[in-house]
Amino acid sequence: MAEIQTLVEMGFSKERAEKALAITNYKGVEPAMEWLLAHADDPGMESGQTVGGQTLASNTNSASTSVTESTTESKPEEAKSFKCDECGKLFKNQDEMEFHAAKTNHSSFSESTEEKKPLTEEEKKAQLALLEERMKQKRKEREEKEKAEALERERLRIKSGKDLQDARLRLQEQEMQKLVEQRRREKIEDQKARERVRAQIEADKQARKLAASGQTAPPPVATPPPAPAAAPAPKVSYDQARIQLRLPDGKALAHTFGAKEQLAAVRLYLQMNAREFAQDDSFKLMTTFPKKIFTSEDYEKPLELLGLVPSAVIIVSRGQ
Repeated sequence: MAEIQTLVEMGFSKERAEKALAITNYKGVEPAMEWLLAHADDPGMESGQTVGGQTLASNTNSASTSVTESTTESKPEEAKSFKCDECGKLFKNQDEMEFHAAKTNHSSFSESTEEKKPLTEEEKKAQLALLEERMKQKRKEREEKEKAEALERERLRIKSGKDLQDARLRLQEQEMQKLVEQRRREKIEDQKARERVRAQIEADKQARKLAASGQTAPPPVATPPPAPAAAPAPKVSYDQARIQLRLPDGKALAHTFGAKEQLAAVRLYLQMNAREFAQDDSFKLMTTFPKKIFTSEDYEKPLELLGLVPSAVIIVSRGQ
């Protein structure tokens, strides 16, 4: 557990850390740290005890056996701790020593008869202050991380909104250009029509003059010229496609697109002008005559290639 490793790093044995966490009902490192500092000098901290129905581990297996013999012979002094030969730090048990080795990459250790002294009140306060500082630092790092993630989400949201706004502006510009071009063509057609009318009026005047003077020469025919003028009309109409979109509720939307525009432009126009499809990408587009359901590949094709020029009716159906 991370709590046990933190307490071992603070200088407590693994057994004491487990006992403290069990007594404090595993509420966290800070309550266990306070309990350990308050009971640092209590006897029997390392012996196997039952706390809250749980049996804690013990480093000594012979504590429950009674001493049956005494001797006056001198015994060699027993090792009471482990010592790091590289930094000189003492460790109460092997767990602390292994944790120190994993953390510092020190590899030279030896047994020592020197007993690791309990923490003084000043050391306990210093250790508690250090623990609190580490916890504050972790909270600060977590808050900064959450703040950075929130900023990134907001940036993506703004970018998505900006992209949608740019698409709408581009579509509006295209529509404006189409409207200007259409008006220019209408002015040209009106001018040609007025010229044809003036030519017809002039021809009628000449005919009346000839009739009044008694001449039988046929007046110049002014009607054939309009035929060449009418020829470009299909070419102009085929440069654009008049698309009518029939919605599921019976309503209809109509718009003029360029013949070389992709079917995706029609889909975008529908999403921008029909609220029920603004957030829905599952709808389908189809034609009834000839019957055809457009696929994702068709959205990349121009309208003239799909046979939707000069005009077409497209049915909008909701996806299943």
